[in-house]
Amino acid sequence: MTLTELGWNTELAKDFAPYEKKGWKPARLIRDNKITYGALLEGGKEYEVIMSGKVYHDAECDAELPAVGDWVALEIGTGDLDTIIRARLPRQTCFSRKAPGKSSEEQVIAANVDIVCIVTDAGTDFNLRRMERYFTLISRSRAKALVLVNKADLFPKEQNEEAAAAIRALSPDAEVIVTSAIDGQNVAVIEKSLEPGVSITFVGSSGVGKSSLINALLGEEWQEEGEVNEVTGKGRHTTTARELVVLPEGGILIDNPGIREVQMWTDETTLREKFTDIEELAARCKFHDCKHGSDAGCAIREAVESGSLDPERYEGYLKLDEEIEELNRRLKKRKMTIERRNKRDHRIKARNLADRVDYERHLKPRADTSFSHFDED
Repeated sequence: MTLTELGWNTELAKDFAPYEKKGWKPARLIRDNKITYGALLEGGKEYEVIMSGKVYHDAECDAELPAVGDWVALEIGTGDLDTIIRARLPRQTCFSRKAPGKSSEEQVIAANVDIVCIVTDAGTDFNLRRMERYFTLISRSRAKALVLVNKADLFPKEQNEEAAAAIRALSPDAEVIVTSAIDGQNVAVIEKSLEPGVSITFVGSSGVGKSSLINALLGEEWQEEGEVNEVTGKGRHTTTARELVVLPEGGILIDNPGIREVQMWTDETTLREKFTDIEELAARCKFHDCKHGSDAGCAIREAVESGSLDPERYEGYLKLDEEIEELNRRLKKRKMTIERRNKRDHRIKARNLADRVDYERHLKPRADTSFSHFDED
């Protein structure tokens, strides 16, 4: 297995050059074991590695710590010595979301991936508003979007095609494929995207068939599959941790646990790029500060009333805009808190240093000057 087959390229080689002079080795993280990591090196050798204190302390937040898919510089341990992550290389892409709950932290789902593959179905999991969220996050990550409308064997052909068409309308740049891991429908189409060195991560709700698709791609029972619920048509979620796997025929796959919340971690610019239709309408409003409510000459309200703009899409846009505004508010508040804490810590360190200097000055013996002068006879 070569580094190129793991996703290595000239840009990464350039970033790694300073570490190569130190004798460290490039590796890609394939597993996060909470305390240790699994790392894959050229030749396919796998190491269990730990993070250095410097890497930990240099990270300003958890999102800057090494994650599955990251390229790192390893100092290989000999004898009883651990193999240590000495540096994390800059990420070329990063697919992330806001961590669940009320936190203002970024959660990295997969680093250095070329394709983010969203798995859904045409049944109970089908949700265009959630797809809009995924597309917005993927746009920020700089990866390409691929959508699989899976479990086609459980729904009528017309229902599957309607779901796929609706998703294509949301993001014309995304590739949308109707699939079925059970009968193999269009699984070969997915394989065409998995060229050697290309990294793809699978995301989606629990029970949409990610594990079945991955097993179909690997040609073996790599992921244990849960039983299918006869009422919902969903299988029990079995993936419990992120893991990177190199496929036998080339390509790199990162599986993820089911995602329940697709919370925003992006900016206003990216949001507006994914809702250009609404932005174009807003530009046609009579007043530049239009609130898009009861204001006279509101192009958005007129579009909703005429049916040319889906009111649910507009409502979804407003919710995303509110989430990003709230995220920015929390991030600003968090930044202020960190700055105050740093200033406080700096004052405490300065005071402790002054106290120590003063203490040492008083303890230092003074020169005895009582016989420093003698009267000459």
